[in-house]
Amino acid sequence: MKKNILIVLVVASAFIILLSPFIKEYKENMKYDFTVNTIDGKVTKDDFDGKVLAIYFGYSYCPDVCPTSLSTLSAALNTFSQEKIDKFKGLFISVDPKRDKLKNLKEYAAYFHKNFIGSTSTKENIDKIVNNYGAYYKILDLEGSAMDYSVSHTSYIYIFDKKGKFFTKITDFSNVNEVKNILKKVL
Repeated sequence: MKKNILIVLVVASAFIILLSPFIKEYKENMKYDFTVNTIDGKVTKDDFDGKVLAIYFGYSYCPDVCPTSLSTLSAALNTFSQEKIDKFKGLFISVDPKRDKLKNLKEYAAYFHKNFIGSTSTKENIDKIVNNYGAYYKILDLEGSAMDYSVSHTSYIYIFDKKGKFFTKITDFSNVNEVKNILKKVL
């Protein structure tokens, strides 16, 4: 009887050890799942399978960090051949759904690159996605300002490979050559 219990424990332990990497990968993939709205309908992370995906959280009224980060990503992307560019999508997720409407987001994202998509969602869904990515944003009231408020936020570009696996996070301090070198590894 004790021998059977020992065998069951050894087999169960081996099974757990063998499955552990798959469970870890599944949890990692689930962490980065999302559903957001675009002018053309809902999109999920799975919609970008086969493409390198760059995700950036920001807002269209951002005076400096968002335009700089998106311009840097666009400039780096444009150093590649059209064949490589066709294997890339950028997703701008607005954390300011109160002001950023889907039509405006489409235009805003496309201004930086034709392969960039503008999106947003409900505050609750955005909060969940931002939290899962380890990002941050906060609405800051601006008394006496025509803008009414600003949004403080992290400025990272999250890069996913063609299989949808998280590859790296690029900071807003990265220059075009640094971003290009990162993209070269996944394109």
